[in-house]
Amino acid sequence: MTTTFSNLQSDLVTEILTRVPLKYMRAVRMTCKNWNDLSKNQIFTKMHIDKAATTGKEGETQMIVMMGYNLHLTNIFINEDPSIKQESKLCCLNKQVKIFKFINCEGLLLCILKEDSRVVVWNPYLGQPRWIIPRYSHSPYRCDGFSYARGYEDKKNKSCRSHKLLRFLVYYVNPESDNHFLWYEIYDFDSDLWTTLDVVTPHFPHLYRSGVSLKGNTYWCAPKRNTDDEYGIICFDFTKERFGSLLPLPFSAGPNDYVTLSCVREEKLAVLLQHNEYNPYELDIWITTKIEDEEVLWSKFLRIETEWDICVPFISGNFFIDEENKVAIGFEEDNRHRVNIIGEAEYFRGLDLVGEFGDQNYMPHLCSYVPSLVQIKQPEQGGEWKQESDVEKRRYDQNMLRFVSHLKRMNKLCGGGKRQKKKNS
Repeated sequence: MTTTFSNLQSDLVTEILTRVPLKYMRAVRMTCKNWNDLSKNQIFTKMHIDKAATTGKEGETQMIVMMGYNLHLTNIFINEDPSIKQESKLCCLNKQVKIFKFINCEGLLLCILKEDSRVVVWNPYLGQPRWIIPRYSHSPYRCDGFSYARGYEDKKNKSCRSHKLLRFLVYYVNPESDNHFLWYEIYDFDSDLWTTLDVVTPHFPHLYRSGVSLKGNTYWCAPKRNTDDEYGIICFDFTKERFGSLLPLPFSAGPNDYVTLSCVREEKLAVLLQHNEYNPYELDIWITTKIEDEEVLWSKFLRIETEWDICVPFISGNFFIDEENKVAIGFEEDNRHRVNIIGEAEYFRGLDLVGEFGDQNYMPHLCSYVPSLVQIKQPEQGGEWKQESDVEKRRYDQNMLRFVSHLKRMNKLCGGGKRQKKKNS
C-alpha cells in the first residue's frame, strides 16, 4: 500500500509541517483545506514559530524590506562574515498590490496602498488580511499628507484586544504658520465604523516618517510648534484615544539634524541622532529604560565617532538595532540597494541586496520581523448593519467642507506666488 500524506496520522503531519520554513507557509496553506486549517491552529502556529526560532542560524535576524512597492521577507546574518539573503516576496492577496508604505505593529503590518483607496492590516504569517475602506480616499490628494497608525486597547472584561486604526490629515503651507488643516479620525475593528476625534496636540508629528508602534500605542518624533530646536516624542494612546504630552529626548537636536525612532523587540523605543553635514562624524543611539504617560528614561546604547576626515556611514530612513550584537541596521543614504551594519570599535559592513526588488521611487523601508499568532478580527457577515450616528455624519460633512475650503486657499496662495514671480521676471 502506497503511503501518502492523507494516510498519515495527524500528529505526524503536524510534526512534518512544523519543519517547513516560514517562507513556504503560503504554499502550504494553498495546498489543501486541511493544511490551511491546521496552519492557523494556535497550537500548531506556536510550535512552528518556536521551532523556526530554535533552528535558525547563529546571528540570524529576520526583517521585512519594502522596495519596488513590494514587501520581501529577508534574512540578515550578523557575525564575523555578515550576509543578507532575500527569502521570498510577501503577498497579501493572490494578486500583488503596490504598497506605498507599511508599519509593523507586533507582527501585524498596516499597509497603505499606492493605487487603491483601501488600506489593509495583514498578518503575513497567518496569511490573514483585513481590508478597510476609508470614508474618503487619499488618492486625489497628496499621499504623504495622510498619516496612519495602528494600535489596540486591552479590554479588562475580554481576553482579546480591541484593534483600532488612526488616520490623520495635516495640510499646511509651512509648519510655523497658523494656516493649516487638521483632521483626526479612528476606525474601530469591532464596530467597523469611523469616528471623528476631537483631539488637541501642540505638535506636528513628522508626516514623512512613520510612527513606531509599542505596546498598543504609537510614537512619533515631533518638534514643538513654532520652535526649531525643541524636539521630543509624542504618543497616541489607543485606549484613551488622545495624544499625550511631549516627552523629552536625551539630547538637543538642531533643525537640520536627523532624528528617527525605532522599536526594540516590542519592549522599548530606540532613537537615533545623526548631525548635519557640518558635523558628520558622530552617531548616537539611545534606548528607553522606562516609558510612561508623563515620564521617559533613556540609556546610551551606541556611540560612533570617527576622525575629522572620515564621515560616519549615514543611515537613511528607518533603522532597527540588534541588542545582542550591539549593532544598528538601516539603508545607506546614497545607495538604496545597500544595507549598512554599524557598531562599536568602528565596526561597519555594507551589504548589497540582490534579487528582484524592482524599481523604487520612494525611500525603501525595513524593520525587524517576528511572526505573530494574533488573529485579525474580520467584519461580521450577515449580521446587523451598523450605521454611523447623525452627529458623526454632521461632523464628517463639516470637516469635508473645511478640507475643500483649505485646499482652495492653499492653491490660491501657491498660484499667487507663481503669478507674482512670473510678473517680476
